[in-house]
Amino acid sequence: MKKLKEFWEIIVVTFKDWSARDVGTDAASLAYSAIFSVPGLLIIVIWVAGIFFGEEAVRGEITRFVGSMMGHDVGKSVEEMVVSGMIDKENVWMKAFGVATLVFGATSVFFQLQKSLNKLWDVEAAPKKAWQKYILDRANSLGMILVIAFLLLITLLLSSFIGLANDWIVRKFTVETFVLIQLINIGVGFLVTITLFAFMFKVLPDVDISWKSVWTGAFATAVLFTIGKYLITYYFDTFKPTSTFGAAGTVILLMLWFNYTCQLIFLGAEFTKVYSKKKGYRIQPSRHAKWSPQMVAVEKTNEVVDGASPVLPDNSKTAGDSMI
Repeated sequence: MKKLKEFWEIIVVTFKDWSARDVGTDAASLAYSAIFSVPGLLIIVIWVAGIFFGEEAVRGEITRFVGSMMGHDVGKSVEEMVVSGMIDKENVWMKAFGVATLVFGATSVFFQLQKSLNKLWDVEAAPKKAWQKYILDRANSLGMILVIAFLLLITLLLSSFIGLANDWIVRKFTVETFVLIQLINIGVGFLVTITLFAFMFKVLPDVDISWKSVWTGAFATAVLFTIGKYLITYYFDTFKPTSTFGAAGTVILLMLWFNYTCQLIFLGAEFTKVYSKKKGYRIQPSRHAKWSPQMVAVEKTNEVVDGASPVLPDNSKTAGDSMI
């Protein structure tokens, strides 16, 4: 009962803090950036995963995934967007320039997401060498893309195995076994989603938090994402907004999906922060960041309210010291 009450308190504080922030603006900005980043991101993912499965197979899996949420037409449009963005691999100079452009474009969405997560964690970048921090952030963003490619590989492996084994399972075993295999497939997909959010919360923001908080927050976010995915898929299938927007339907639906997903990610990040504080886990900015001025002001106010004097900077003197 005590744990249930504590969990409810975390939920209440999470929604209170999340609703008090301007997450809608950040989500809209990220959705806009994602439209320009998606082609490069998907192309890099297809290149990496295509080493093992072939680019056409990976591209087909991505089309199927997008189509399952937004409709077949949107899935085909995304596939055409990716194909048109493919680089000529014969020309070395065009290939080098194209890869650099794709990496920059693909990492931009995670670069912007990092800034939004920093705002949620009340930290801001304070690097001693700005160029070093910039390269590190881009490297982290590229790392997230490689994580996505790796998780996609796992999903493809499982899907391929299930597809090949379906007929054999039906012939050799009962229908209940077939249903069990499908549930395992869904469970593995859920674990893949948790892993993606865990790396996102651990790697992107400029704050050091415990892995226990990260996994708990990633689990909560994965639950929200899974529920939200079915809801938005139902909306797309039922109301078919593509027909309303006409030729611009694909872009608008992608922006709507990214906006919705980003707000869920922000809610999950807020839950992770509140959970960490409630459990008393250590939270501190990374070596390239510091607490935001608003956070420092709130902490000092809380110290005064609690009856403690705020900590003075090392170079400050009290009135009594100046008289000596």
